[in-house]
Amino acid sequence: MNKISSINEFVIKFANVNGSGSASANGMFSKGIFRSGIPVSPKNIFPSNIQGLPTWFEIRASAKGYLGRKAGIDFMVAMNPQSYSQDIAEINPGGYLLYDSSWKREFNRSDINIIEIPLTSLCVDEFSNPKQRLLFKNLVYVGALSYLMNIKKDIFLTLINEQFKSKEKLIEPNTRALEIGFNYAQTHLQDACNIKIQESNMTDGMILTNGNDAGGLGCVYGGATVCTWYPITPSTSLAEAYKKYCDQFRVDEKSGKNNFAFVQAEDELAAIGTAIGANWNGARAFTTTSGPGISLMNEFIGLAYFAEIPLVIFDIQRGGPSTGMPTRTQQSDLLSCAYASHGDTKHIMLIPCDPNECFNFAVDSFDLADRLQTPIFVLSDLDIGMNDWTCQEFKWDDDKKFDRGKVLSKDDLEKMESWGRYLDVDGDGIPYRTLPGTHPNKGAYFTRGSSHDEYARYIEDGEINARNLSRILKKYEGSIKFLPQATFKQETNASSIGAIYFGSTEAAIQESLDKLSASGHPVDAMRIRSFPFGSEVWDFIDQHDSLFVIEQNRDAQMKTLILAEGKNNPEKLISILCFDGSPITANFISTSIKDILSKDELSKTSEDLL
Repeated sequence: MNKISSINEFVIKFANVNGSGSASANGMFSKGIFRSGIPVSPKNIFPSNIQGLPTWFEIRASAKGYLGRKAGIDFMVAMNPQSYSQDIAEINPGGYLLYDSSWKREFNRSDINIIEIPLTSLCVDEFSNPKQRLLFKNLVYVGALSYLMNIKKDIFLTLINEQFKSKEKLIEPNTRALEIGFNYAQTHLQDACNIKIQESNMTDGMILTNGNDAGGLGCVYGGATVCTWYPITPSTSLAEAYKKYCDQFRVDEKSGKNNFAFVQAEDELAAIGTAIGANWNGARAFTTTSGPGISLMNEFIGLAYFAEIPLVIFDIQRGGPSTGMPTRTQQSDLLSCAYASHGDTKHIMLIPCDPNECFNFAVDSFDLADRLQTPIFVLSDLDIGMNDWTCQEFKWDDDKKFDRGKVLSKDDLEKMESWGRYLDVDGDGIPYRTLPGTHPNKGAYFTRGSSHDEYARYIEDGEINARNLSRILKKYEGSIKFLPQATFKQETNASSIGAIYFGSTEAAIQESLDKLSASGHPVDAMRIRSFPFGSEVWDFIDQHDSLFVIEQNRDAQMKTLILAEGKNNPEKLISILCFDGSPITANFISTSIKDILSKDELSKTSEDLL
């Protein structure tokens, strides 16, 4: 029978039962590939409701550096009989199926290679504790895969020691389970698999981490001292990461007191309200949520915008609308964040593409919030936030100084005869603010969400209110020079056709461009990293005859933003939309674009003939 043969280039998928402890073992396996020097992209696909339902874990290894999700499975570890038929159907011809042969099965695929390991029986023979028998099955198949794919066993032994260093009694049985699997495969399955790992140095200078962990660390490095949050998938782990790093770095060594506040509020509205209060009082505070939370926070978002209070909001996007698919990824909150709240509001958005940018954008968001005195949205998504990514190591400049913006000191106030909280002194739309307690009798003002004049006095004068709204708009438009610019896949344009994308789509884009180029359809590409859009975005659009806007949502929200904010021909922008909750693939992008281009070419040929 034909066997898929490859070195450092494959997709392996684990089909497990939710709550069986498999995610930890599968994650360890992906780390083993990474530590062998091979770029790797793991995707944890898990249900949102109860224990016992099917769950999957995909890992793509790529010596070419392609880290987008790829359809078709080369090696399936099938541990859930409930999903056997679905799992087996995904295996590429010549691929491999590893299953627990403690219960013999017949499979209706003659074009795949069956690898039988009696995982349950091996664990029953070795472990007396029923829970251990369940959990350690996962380490047994990791050990077997270590042998089958030629990944050094010592790598996994090191990972076990690292993972359980605070629970040393678990090191020995986990090690034993790994050895059982390795030894079984070495004895019984010597030539069973032609997919191999060959050690490389492709991950030098790289790390394997997730966006929520990176974002939480970025908040610490960005000077945030207050986190107010309400639990919601997939943002909860960002708040938890912030707490974890604060426990490491923000606890006074002498007194043992926390130099931070971590507040789990009673709901989303309370969470953002507390963050606004902390920022008004001079702290750097943030809240983290997802789409449903943004909906609930709208009233207070409008308050922060109009009262001009710094605020950072992390939105880790998921499937919607309503509760939607909490454990699936999407890019569906662009419009709700860009124009959040009622009335005339426009908000600044930072859109990271991987954990490295999650860290850096988290750091920068607090400077932007203070400098511009406005809410800053950081829009990640579940794919970036909860999955591990191979990305560049984080870098930090110890000489970095925080930018607190236009904050008046006691000396500043002493020198001033009069001060207006909302006066545009410098002509950039950004007023000067004070912090409570700065001066005993100067610098006070009434913070309100109702209409006010330059001196924070309540007004009903429409002309003054319009003047205030125009100043805020000027501030918003001027923010462009502080925001991360769009990036491009080539220094100069090579085609009349362009592609616009953003966020986690970055993982699939280079592979899709290579596929398009190989098929005779070169396409230029631009990644948008922030909103409002800079001049480079409009220039790129102007320089191309047709542009594909690639999005992971149903309603073409980025295209809508581009059309709403610019003066573009709608027919020039063509939507490529993926909204099934799975990370977009290079094949989906390239095939969609090729199909459209082929139809256009056919149409032009027909017109010429006529």
